[in-house]
Amino acid sequence: MIVLRDPNQRKTACMGRTADQPFALYERIKQSVIRDIESGKLKPDDRVPSETQLARAFNASRMTANRALKELTEENRILRIQGVGTFVARPKPEAALLEIRSISTEIEAWGGSHTAEVRLLEEIPAGEDLARKLELAPGALVFHSILIHRDRGTPVQYSERYINPEVAPDYLAQDFTIVTPSDYLMEVAPVQEAEHKIEAVVPDRDIRECLDIAAHDPCLMLTRRTWALDRAATYSRLISPGSRYTLKGRFKRG
Repeated sequence: MIVLRDPNQRKTACMGRTADQPFALYERIKQSVIRDIESGKLKPDDRVPSETQLARAFNASRMTANRALKELTEENRILRIQGVGTFVARPKPEAALLEIRSISTEIEAWGGSHTAEVRLLEEIPAGEDLARKLELAPGALVFHSILIHRDRGTPVQYSERYINPEVAPDYLAQDFTIVTPSDYLMEVAPVQEAEHKIEAVVPDRDIRECLDIAAHDPCLMLTRRTWALDRAATYSRLISPGSRYTLKGRFKRG
């Protein structure tokens, strides 16, 4: 039994060590890896030393090295792939929530490399619900697109849009592997008003396959309606794996 005799000792003991004790060995291993990441010695996607290598370097057990790597994984600093190895995790891009920005701009600002795959580009009649969202008569023709956006080959967003043809009549003629729908729409129909809704979802099988995620991987879905040229312009669903993308917003009172 440990008898604590002063408040300072009690405080540090609750954190796993007393005031005159050094960091636990697993913590020293963990901090060493963090220093290498933050200094740039280890860059995103670089291989991290294995449990065996870390145990040997710090004269520790593999169990101790495993604890350090486990905590680094939980903190999203590293990625462990069974049978392959341990790698420095790519920081998750942060999507602007309270403003409309192109995903290519966000990814490239982070240091990533954006590519897009067009899965669908068509003209369809609007059902009652969609017509209501776009403030059109049921059956009115609307443009419909589905794209998969990737960062360095990894899918980060499933993007589905319905567009009022009156605001972007040439939408279907664009090459969205070169220009994103957001960039094009902001050019031809600058947004006057936007409405956002965010929710956690488990997408259906088709979307999971597009995003290359497992059956129960949680995703964030941003549903957005915009108005431009004094009319309802777009209705969109943007779905991103929670492990790969972050939504961030900031509000400042004028």
